[in-house]
Amino acid sequence: MKIFILSVSKSIYSTKRLVEEAENLGHQVIVVNHTKCTVKLGAHKPEIYLKGYNIIDFPDAIIPRIGTTVTRHGAAVVKQFEMNGIYSTARSLGILRSRNKVRTLQIMNRKHIPIPPTVFAINPQNIDAQIALLGGPPVIIKLQEGTQGKGVILAESAQSAKSILDTFYKMDTSILMQQYIKESNGEDIRAFVVGHQVVAAMKRVGAEDDFRSNIHRGGHGEVVELTPKERKIALKATQTLGLPVAGVDMIRSNSGPLLIEVNSSPGLEGIEATTKINIAQAIINHLEENVRLKLQK
Repeated sequence: MKIFILSVSKSIYSTKRLVEEAENLGHQVIVVNHTKCTVKLGAHKPEIYLKGYNIIDFPDAIIPRIGTTVTRHGAAVVKQFEMNGIYSTARSLGILRSRNKVRTLQIMNRKHIPIPPTVFAINPQNIDAQIALLGGPPVIIKLQEGTQGKGVILAESAQSAKSILDTFYKMDTSILMQQYIKESNGEDIRAFVVGHQVVAAMKRVGAEDDFRSNIHRGGHGEVVELTPKERKIALKATQTLGLPVAGVDMIRSNSGPLLIEVNSSPGLEGIEATTKINIAQAIINHLEENVRLKLQK
């Protein structure tokens, strides 16, 4: 196969691992910086230009690794490849949906996938009412678009929540607020889905005195065995969003597992190191299978 990895840098761990496994399996792989691509509309067929060349017909499959700061442009590039019949490990619409936490949670709620009680509004006059809807403080305040624990704040009192929310509202920043699930205790679970199976899972434990569990923020990973319900949630979430390859984040509550986020460009470093599972190879094998099925049609 000829594979494009849409990534801003060849030196990123996940990108390097995917290149390594693709080449080990005999495939031609090129890292394409999607921020350098120009999408042309109006022609008879989709066109994407890079350094003056139309690259739309070159790959058999693409692996999008789209950063949060260029989500819309990256998704537009992915959509252009999709329009040309190129298989992608993440659908363009799935990328856009997963990057907006409220949109993701709305879709999950509609599909009866359990989520933490969540509210969002743009009215700073009814903050007390919003907090009351969550059963009172403490509450978690999150940016609607964020990653790696950035823009996630624990407000331990109504006064601190009001102060934080008022600041965000004045900055015209989109936020959401969630009930603090005390029993999750600064831990969450990352399930890594490839195709129709969860290929790896780990528990992420936050750094001391940090309620966030992100490894990028000083936490650590531990191997974990998922329950059947957690596996079902992870698979249903990715299938619903159109993300054949994704990371699904959940917490364990007294009422059962709750989905908190779906990541369309999940990192490989922490989970491969923790589980010792070759996830990059599983992704390339997934591409092989799906491109083969496409060619047989």
